[in-house]
Amino acid sequence: MIYESLYERLPEVAEEETRTLIIRNDPELPDGEYGLVEAYCNDPDCDCRRVFLNVYNWQSREMVAVIAYGWESRAYYVEWFGHDDPQIISEIKGPALNSASPQSDLAPAFLRMVTAVLKDQQYVARLQRHYRMFKDTLSREGRATAPTIKAKVGRNEPCPCGSGKKYKRCCGSRRSQ
Repeated sequence: MIYESLYERLPEVAEEETRTLIIRNDPELPDGEYGLVEAYCNDPDCDCRRVFLNVYNWQSREMVAVIAYGWESRAYYVEWFGHDDPQIISEIKGPALNSASPQSDLAPAFLRMVTAVLKDQQYVARLQRHYRMFKDTLSREGRATAPTIKAKVGRNEPCPCGSGKKYKRCCGSRRSQ
């Protein structure tokens, strides 16, 4: 499971519907325009119902935060994950800074801002629609097209999907079933 940008799979939709935050006079964040660049799991067999919101500074062209967000109920993620670990489930459901991604010093402030943005139910509905559109492209292809991981991943190493979980408790557990 690799997270792939909506821009790569559905560029017209991403260009038209990527949300941009315009920051002016915020005491915690520098002024600028920041895109919430969506990335979704490209495993056609996975139904994680999550998005990574990559907070991208359009001016400096750098990622300043990666926020994981799952819109389903906590119970859904407990069943999907197969284990009720409160810390992991809170990261999966989010919004939470993705622990497997590099984060800037500004990431906690962006997490607070994006958490407020996610109270907009129309925006959450847009993310859900984008997820379904993204997954539909996978089912039409029958496989993911992003590069696959060639190296063997150790059971206790972080999962390459970016979930922040150990491989044995994430994609590794689903592969052994």
